[in-house]
Amino acid sequence: MFWSLSAEDKDAYLTKISQNPPDPDSIVNADFGLNRAPLDDITDNSPGRGFLLRTDYSDEDAWQAFHARLRDAEAELIKCEHESDSEDDDANMADADTEAPSAAHAAASSSTDAEGDSAMDDEDAEDSEDDDDDDDDDQDFEDDHVRVGFPIFYVINAKSPDKRAMLSGISNLAALRLLNDVDVQRAPNPPQGTKRIRPPNRLVDHHGWQEVYFGKSLWIYDAKSNEDQCVRVVSQKGAALYGTATGDSWRARVSHICELLLHMEAGRMTIDFGGMDRWDWAERARNMEEAVRPVT
Repeated sequence: MFWSLSAEDKDAYLTKISQNPPDPDSIVNADFGLNRAPLDDITDNSPGRGFLLRTDYSDEDAWQAFHARLRDAEAELIKCEHESDSEDDDANMADADTEAPSAAHAAASSSTDAEGDSAMDDEDAEDSEDDDDDDDDDQDFEDDHVRVGFPIFYVINAKSPDKRAMLSGISNLAALRLLNDVDVQRAPNPPQGTKRIRPPNRLVDHHGWQEVYFGKSLWIYDAKSNEDQCVRVVSQKGAALYGTATGDSWRARVSHICELLLHMEAGRMTIDFGGMDRWDWAERARNMEEAVRPVT
């Protein structure tokens, strides 16, 4: 295992695979690639730009209120984007050539459109039947995205008792391991005069390396969310500030998270608290303690 290697062996291993990357087929067919994780179907096929994971099921009324606010915020943001797009389209049309198409072109277009509409109707009917079959096969999670259409968040709301038990109260690190893919990167250098953390921890700095995750961003509804209507915003890697950790989180109110996700995704916003370490210390400690346990 990578983290059990010495510092020299870690560097040598990563240098080797960077110069001679493994064949993609060998990765897909490796033992770890063939073992499906419990949420692989969701992570592989879900729409949306981020995962909103429900991990507390003790207050259904609070959850429904939160969920309604989320969808209202999402719908409002999508509406604003559509209105902006429509204004741009109107401006472009005003500048475009207004010459009318020939009668032959119009007839051909009408014929093509009619055929296309008919084919699409047939495909939609088939897709609807397939969707019904899928719904019958899998009742572990609420099929939230069907009602939304084009969600910003894909909401993971377990319905079956075993899935709820699996997700209830899980840590940021456990959620990252379920929903994202893992990688390593160089840890930030400690400031001059500051020693590296002891004992080393892979989420912060282990021989100069840090465990990181990639995939859709992760936002967690927990027991505290029932009261404050906020979620944990989970970091997929430590910030540039030495001592911060992969899996760090802070809380954001439901009314702001759709716009926040889009700004962060576009690179227009970076959360660094002005160079101050203001992430949730309790969650960090929990993650770091879990990180040193054997993965089962």
